Amino acid sequence: MNGNNSLEEEIRERVVEGNKAFYANKVPFKINLVSRKSKLKLYWSVIRPIVVYGCETWVLKESIIQNLSVFERKMLRKIFGPTKEVNGIWRIKTIKELDELIKHRNIINYVKTQRLSWFGHINTKPETSIVRRIHKWKPFTGRPAGKPKSRWEDDVRNDLTKTKLMKWAEQVQDRLKWKDIVEKAKTL
Repeated sequence: MNGNNSLEEEIRERVVEGNKAFYANKVPFKINLVSRKSKLKLYWSVIRPIVVYGCETWVLKESIIQNLSVFERKMLRKIFGPTKEVNGIWRIKTIKELDELIKHRNIINYVKTQRLSWFGHINTKPETSIVRRIHKWKPFTGRPAGKPKSRWEDDVRNDLTKTKLMKWAEQVQDRLKWKDIVEKAKTL
């Protein structure tokens, strides 16, 4: 975060670091002997964690979603390469084709599942836990006038409604059940 309590600058720096990690490891991505599945695993295990480190606490604004999505599409297009049409013309893969290739496990869904996982972790802690007390703390002042900024908890609640989960307070106490819920949220 910068002085204005904004993540955009931090996300841009993370994307730059992700690009550096890609170019530092570009040899396996260029070699045709390495399978696309291996290249994708390398991206998911080395490059993407650099970009999304600490994403459990992010509030996703449209500009952040756009920056992360552009970065991931760039990486995926380098991994999967162009498509050859029946008439012999090469073209880049569309967003929909890339999404189907990775089975909807994109970077935005990853951030959302990490956030849900962290939310579950917070809510399984006892009430006396420091993390839980900070999460439940309410400031003494009200929110400023006008359209309120989106908060982390608002994003989590939106994610929970997208998963059609109503009684999350009881389900979060069962860790195995919550883990299944988080796994299902990866492909939404």
